Amino acid sequence: MNIQLLRVIALASFAFLTVWADPVTAQITDVEMPTDPEPVIETLSNAPSDADIERRLSGIYSEIEGLESVTVSVREGVVILAGEVAGDTAAQKAEALALRIEGVVVAIDEIDRSRAISTNVSPMVASLQKLARDTLRSLPLIGVAIAVFALIALLTHLLVSWSGLWRRILPNPFLAELVAQAVRIAGLIVALVVSLNLVGATALMGAILGGAGVLGLAIGFAVRDGLENYISSVMLSIRQPFRANEHVVIDGQEGKVVRLTSRATILMTLDGNHLRIPNSNVFKAVILNYTRNPERRLSFELGVDANDDPLAAIQTGVDIMTGLGFILDEPGPFGIINKVGDSNIVICFFGWVDQDKTDFGKARGVAIARVKDALEAGGFSLPEPIYRLRIDDATGTLPVAGTVVETAEPHTPLVPDKPSPPGSDDVTPDRHLDEKVSEERAEQSEPDLLDQDRPVE
Repeated sequence: MNIQLLRVIALASFAFLTVWADPVTAQITDVEMPTDPEPVIETLSNAPSDADIERRLSGIYSEIEGLESVTVSVREGVVILAGEVAGDTAAQKAEALALRIEGVVVAIDEIDRSRAISTNVSPMVASLQKLARDTLRSLPLIGVAIAVFALIALLTHLLVSWSGLWRRILPNPFLAELVAQAVRIAGLIVALVVSLNLVGATALMGAILGGAGVLGLAIGFAVRDGLENYISSVMLSIRQPFRANEHVVIDGQEGKVVRLTSRATILMTLDGNHLRIPNSNVFKAVILNYTRNPERRLSFELGVDANDDPLAAIQTGVDIMTGLGFILDEPGPFGIINKVGDSNIVICFFGWVDQDKTDFGKARGVAIARVKDALEAGGFSLPEPIYRLRIDDATGTLPVAGTVVETAEPHTPLVPDKPSPPGSDDVTPDRHLDEKVSEERAEQSEPDLLDQDRPVE
């Protein structure tokens, strides 16, 4: 039976007998079981003699460059290494070789490390010379590897440059470019792997691929915001949430869509200014599109006096709005009592317009003016704010509490019928901004990912 196993069984038996005989003593005494015992030095009848070990090691060292001067002496399997070597690396190599010989119990390093320049430089020079000779002999193979790399890279470039193929496979231009670049990178990696295999540099290939993976992971963490924006661009090019020249509100920013690029969505504000919104914000934002449905409802509020009949005022306003040509008949205009204030009743009027034929802002302004004039002409008061003033007399005596200072009744002028100024009812859409957007798109300074042939979500 193995001696190590016998030792473990003996220790376990001793611990069990101790605990069974005296529990108190067993609690005080800690018996530590060896978890990783040192290897047992066995006495073998057929072990090589010290002379055999010494002769074997001396012969090995004499054949290894840099270890020729190492001397060996052996006693009872203990190897003592002496002599002189160039540095720690050679000494460690000699010690490792000694431990591999059968019958060696331990190797004691008493080797001197030489600090001479010639001794330490010569191995490096010899190594460089060997590398140069190997490189010269490998030049034809290196040339073939370079030619193979260039051929694969050229074929990949021609395939990627075939834009018609990618457009036929992927109608979306952004996705087509993305897949083409992925194919280019994959082709370069294949060319590099094949070339390194040809010259036998498989270890270098593994180091390059491992380093590229670590580098890619580090770069991914560093540019995660940019990657998020890039992925959002891909999703937007697929989803197509809007068309060019549409009137939208994105994340509180209002304007006409100029184009969708790989980095940002470009709007032209209603003031004619350029606005760039990162696609990551556009992808997560709530988008309000005014152009998708040409019919749009306008609304405005007017107040009448608390003593007036609000229903009659509503009917008067609705009749006027019905007579306006730009207000749609279906659905027709209507009004509601929005709230009752301290001195007035607020009425909210609603009407629908066709934005393809009518400018929304102009139509709302004309509707407000016409309903206001109609209410005033019908005898309804549009009350102004009323303020109660307290006037002290010259002696500084304050009025008695509860005294009400009378104020004159507000005068409500009657508005005579008068013709509207020429062009005041013009509600035709303003196409100036649309023309500016079309001019910007015609320049094509940046690629546009908006595809008119794709459906809009």
